Amino acid sequence: MIEPPGRPLEPSDVAVVVPVGGAAPAWARCARSLSRLDPKPAEILAVIDGADAGLAATAASAGATVVTREARGGPAAARNSGAREARGEILLFIDADVEVPPDLVARVAGLFDADGRTAAVMGSYDDDPGDPGFLSRYRNLLHHFVHQTGRERASTFWAGCGAVRRQAFLEVGGFDEGYPIPSIEDIELGSRLLRAGHPIRLVKELQVKHLKRWRLADMLATDLLRRAVPWTRLMLRQGRMVNDLNVKTRDRFSVLLAFLPLITLPLAWRWPILLAVGAGAIILLVALNAGLFRFFLRRRGALFALGAVPMYWVYLLICGLGFALGLIGHLLDRKR
Repeated sequence: MIEPPGRPLEPSDVAVVVPVGGAAPAWARCARSLSRLDPKPAEILAVIDGADAGLAATAASAGATVVTREARGGPAAARNSGAREARGEILLFIDADVEVPPDLVARVAGLFDADGRTAAVMGSYDDDPGDPGFLSRYRNLLHHFVHQTGRERASTFWAGCGAVRRQAFLEVGGFDEGYPIPSIEDIELGSRLLRAGHPIRLVKELQVKHLKRWRLADMLATDLLRRAVPWTRLMLRQGRMVNDLNVKTRDRFSVLLAFLPLITLPLAWRWPILLAVGAGAIILLVALNAGLFRFFLRRRGALFALGAVPMYWVYLLICGLGFALGLIGHLLDRKR
């Protein structure tokens, strides 16, 4: 049970923690937005994961306290390092490739002050990403839609813009440093918070601007190896299938529909009825996700929405493949 501080929470009770590593092309823009926070947090801790003088200089110029990790350990280890140095009652985790609104800290402090039972809150990307490319816009809008249609009583945690009470964070042991690259370390932390009885709230109005430029190969590898496979193994290991965000029952059914044309259409020359089955699966898939495609249409127009249909189909195929690989990995773990 979390003990309230016995007084109103204020922006000065919030410590911002940002892991910064690798090339970090958007870090300068992120740092500038952090320097414009008003009111100011208790501190801004920029954890330089890998001792990069240029990244550290950018952090210092923005007024952040620099925490240096000589050897790179990944964002989970970097966030833990920042949390250990932080003094605030609330730890606000921000990714180094987002731009934050000036009132973010005040809003986060107000959310925790208004509800003493909530242990963590998370937001989402906004619907206007920093990179203008089709792939970046598609990926960002998909994330935005998923979070905006998620349950307020969240079933996971997101560290792109997510805050947690320091007491709850320390109680569950922080981020699992067994994830040396960006993966599901925030989702895994959320699962431990919930199992410990610490509620997480999705606040849809809490939004940041994503600045990352997505490339197709990076996106496919991320969705498969850093998301679908480890998240599947986590859910199977815990014996609990999440029914929220992008793993709702509708999404699982959509994955099955996405694979059906691949199976039926190549066999249609032998059994023509399978042509109708495959076509029907495609129509049903689009109808089942009509809300998503209408959202794409409203935000970016008809051409963008049409282009998003095959991209989403590929995404579902990757999710299905990731589930299969995750299941195999889980069974091998049990056998060992």
